[in-house]
Amino acid sequence: MTSTPFFTPDPETAAASRIAEFARRQGIAPDDYAALHRWSVTDLEGFWGAVWDYFAIDSDTPYEQVLAEERMPGARWFTGATLNYAHHALRNLADDRPAIIALDETGSGYEVTGERLRGQVASVAATLRDLGVGKGDRVVGYLPNTPHAIIAFLAAASLGAVWSVCGQDYAPKAAADRFAQLEPTVLIAADGYLFNGTTNDRREAVLELAGSLPTLKATLLVGHVGLPWPEGNYPSLVIPWEDAATRTEELAFTAVPFDHPLWVVFSSGTTGRPKGIVHGHGGVLLEHLKTLALHSDLGPGDRLLWYTTTHWMMWNLVASTLLTGATTCTYDGSPAPFAKLDVLWELAARHRVTVFGTSPQYLLGMAKFGIDPSTHDLSSIRVVGCTGSALPASAYPWVRDHVGDHVLLASISGGTDVVSGFAGSAPNTPVWAGELSAPHLGVALAAYDAEGMPVVDQVGELVVTRPMPSMPLYFWNDPDGTRYRDAYFASYPGVWRHGDWITLTGHGSVIVHGRSDSTLNRNGVRLGSADIHDVVERLPEVAEALVIGAEEPDGGYWMPLFVVPAAGTALDDALRDRIREAIRTGASPRHVPDEIIEVPGIPHTRTGKKLEVPVKRLLQGAPVEQVVNPAAVDEPDLIDHFARLGAERRGRSA
Repeated sequence: MTSTPFFTPDPETAAASRIAEFARRQGIAPDDYAALHRWSVTDLEGFWGAVWDYFAIDSDTPYEQVLAEERMPGARWFTGATLNYAHHALRNLADDRPAIIALDETGSGYEVTGERLRGQVASVAATLRDLGVGKGDRVVGYLPNTPHAIIAFLAAASLGAVWSVCGQDYAPKAAADRFAQLEPTVLIAADGYLFNGTTNDRREAVLELAGSLPTLKATLLVGHVGLPWPEGNYPSLVIPWEDAATRTEELAFTAVPFDHPLWVVFSSGTTGRPKGIVHGHGGVLLEHLKTLALHSDLGPGDRLLWYTTTHWMMWNLVASTLLTGATTCTYDGSPAPFAKLDVLWELAARHRVTVFGTSPQYLLGMAKFGIDPSTHDLSSIRVVGCTGSALPASAYPWVRDHVGDHVLLASISGGTDVVSGFAGSAPNTPVWAGELSAPHLGVALAAYDAEGMPVVDQVGELVVTRPMPSMPLYFWNDPDGTRYRDAYFASYPGVWRHGDWITLTGHGSVIVHGRSDSTLNRNGVRLGSADIHDVVERLPEVAEALVIGAEEPDGGYWMPLFVVPAAGTALDDALRDRIREAIRTGASPRHVPDEIIEVPGIPHTRTGKKLEVPVKRLLQGAPVEQVVNPAAVDEPDLIDHFARLGAERRGRSA
């Protein structure tokens, strides 16, 4: 940790940014981010009211009070206001300019102008309306990251329906575990997706998923990769996307209360069935305008390309880019396909991208394989955003040397839970290598020690001490709010505990040390360990399994799978291959483990719960006495076994 910044923004560029203009309107010096942040968290009503005014939020009925009741959970924001997210996403788009640029790993693409986007949203909305979809009904998507997903989402939102989406690399059962909870009316699904030179046929998976959702009235079939859809066998009405999206209809929006549900995003399902996290129209609208327009300085004329899948929260921000009047790019495929490892940089250059978003593993991989993005003209890029895990200090010089010394490298930490960031950078903040520049505006961030006291320059739990508009309205099927409170407020009542270890430094930056829970977080795509355990333990050759995702000091991420073979079975290469294939097809191809290691047993609590977090910490080098009480473990000798495994691996890599 050093007080000397790695990067200092150009004064003229910072002064011309939207955040600087916003600060001037509040009577705050445009180069004093610390003062702006202090005001944003000490005067919540003043700050969020100013955000509302700065972005000219259009409400059918005015709000009565910015924050009628400050509490967590249950804060009541902008009471009385009625509006619609989709209206704001479509209102600032030029008719004849691209609103969405559709890209894929082959390098090909097409544009969707503002006029065409509005027309397709109106058409799909009318189709949904004809199917009986209205305010509060659920529409779900089993889709890759293409314009179809954004169009379907905006169509549902325009009606006041509730949206949820899952990428097609999720197995049908994993998707159904999420969607069936919502009792959806309509499923919108694609025939397949691209990944690493392969067209993945998902037609049978769509049929299986549709059969797992008994409340469906219809399935809209999207011909994305050009595979013919077989006739028959669907449990409900089938409508081709071409029929749904090519009608001539008037665009209309249903005004809904500020806290009306917009979408449901799902937790990773680490401790059981994935939790449905519900966010509202107004909270997402304000939070995403703040994040994208103020922190990323997006506006008309800008273009954002951020690699994501539809089930990662970054997809929601890709869609919300439209709120700023900027162009958003969708991308279908591998971030680094074998045929052309640097295809994302090539596309960024060709389409004059201004904000390029990725993950630490991607940047580290580019450096490892000797890829030089500067062979492309990247002069249009002014921000490289990076999220999904902590970005190590070693990556910062690489980005400067291979992307450009004018580029703001914005490492960001946030969560699906608030569908936004807690800390990152802005056009008027310096950057320290290996650190996040500052807490985001409106985020009352703190690090708490074991006694629940705020600490500086010490590792602590990431907490938020005052509410944010995009905090969940509630969890789906959690009528009394018990699961919601237990998820974030059990440790510190009235204070949000997120599950990350952080350090708040004396110079105002934030260092993220990784998850304090057991969520698997590979390349920013989170998955619950239960999804892996479920498919692996179905194999007759496997008695039990434990998967761990461990952040490493050099910025790497080690994801081993520990296996207890069934009696009379050997963990040989053939079984390892079967396990990998089971995970690839039954859970997620992005979460195939780095190593599959035989162990004599898996440690549990006395009540039978796998000790995932303690094992992770042992592998990272934490002393046994700081991790777990052996007396509380069913087989205490296994704790020493995993401690030795961690020590041996660290010794090999030293």
